[in-house]
Amino acid sequence: MDELISSRTSSAPKPAGTLANQDAADGQVSGSLVSADELPDGVVVADGVGRIIVFNRIAARLTGLDPSEVTGKFVFDVLPLRDADGQDWWLCADPYHGLPIRTRHPERSLYLADGTEILVSVGYVREDRPKGGARSSRAVRRLVISLRGATQRERLERSRAELVSTVAHELRSPLTSVKGFTATLLNKWGRFTDDQKRVMLETVNADADRVTRLITELLDVSRIESGRMEIHRQLVDVPDRARKIISGRVAAGDAEDRFRLEVLGGLPETWLDADKIDQILGNLVENAVRHGAGLVTIVVEPARIEGEEGPADAAAAVAVSVRDQGEGIAPDVAPRVFRQFWRGKPRGGRRGQHGGGTGLGLYIVKGLVEAHGGTICVRRAPGGGAEFRFTVPAGTAAA
Repeated sequence: MDELISSRTSSAPKPAGTLANQDAADGQVSGSLVSADELPDGVVVADGVGRIIVFNRIAARLTGLDPSEVTGKFVFDVLPLRDADGQDWWLCADPYHGLPIRTRHPERSLYLADGTEILVSVGYVREDRPKGGARSSRAVRRLVISLRGATQRERLERSRAELVSTVAHELRSPLTSVKGFTATLLNKWGRFTDDQKRVMLETVNADADRVTRLITELLDVSRIESGRMEIHRQLVDVPDRARKIISGRVAAGDAEDRFRLEVLGGLPETWLDADKIDQILGNLVENAVRHGAGLVTIVVEPARIEGEEGPADAAAAVAVSVRDQGEGIAPDVAPRVFRQFWRGKPRGGRRGQHGGGTGLGLYIVKGLVEAHGGTICVRRAPGGGAEFRFTVPAGTAAA
């Protein structure tokens, strides 16, 4: 990579030994050069004796140093890198006098003098080996150091730690219940009436279902994050799937008059994943029932999704809105509701995402919609309350 980068630290002619002149000596075409400032990571290049010849703007941002002031200085003085144990990385690695066969150091966490953690990887550019020459004659011509901030990795590690903590918390309660009731039944079976046994077994069954749902959610999250969510398309009647969800809620004990389904004409033929559409609708309806208030309305209507060429390239789609009549979700909170583990502070003791749940439901809904090539948003419903609206392209049988 270092053969293709140049520095903008100075507009003056570069002395011999700088990257641009060395490239010319090596037969590089000037048009192939890319400014180091255009690269997405911090890049520091040191010459054969350790003097800095390239220090791009990202490296400057990560270290807080001025490229014009550090260019020409020794890299081990400018970047006093230390490992987690406080050891000097330059002394341990000894890049200029170490093994002549080394070509790189893989990325690792190192620390600047002020304690700032950065991710550092190092590549060697060595002299060409002369014909019949010894391996030890391949001296270091340049040292290319790549720097990346550790913030994103820290955020990912916190997310994973939160996932482990949430999973442990969510599993502990149902498993404790299952263990407690089964142990009680095994040890004192004869002391309970049939009604008492039924209550205990129903509780065990419900808690087992809760564990199963949690495991399913975690598998969905894994597939979404890894991009392995598969869509098995078939001809789907979206209004019929919505009726099925409503019927299930009524069978579970919800009042039938709490739900309303509106279907607008002109719906396209839709080829979608039926199971995932059920999962999307089920999550959104449950969210509206649990955290909203009043009537829950599902609106299914035709829509268009614009392609890359704009309206002229629009594709047939179907839009589904799930509305409630609760207090809704504040506009400043709306962008966060589809994040993992988001649980909004209840408004009036009601609105929040899956209170008592994992906080993964709406995140999974968003992932399933996007796996279909669609979009989802939350906004204020026409009559108040929250409206979750998703749009998915109609698709084709061959998709």
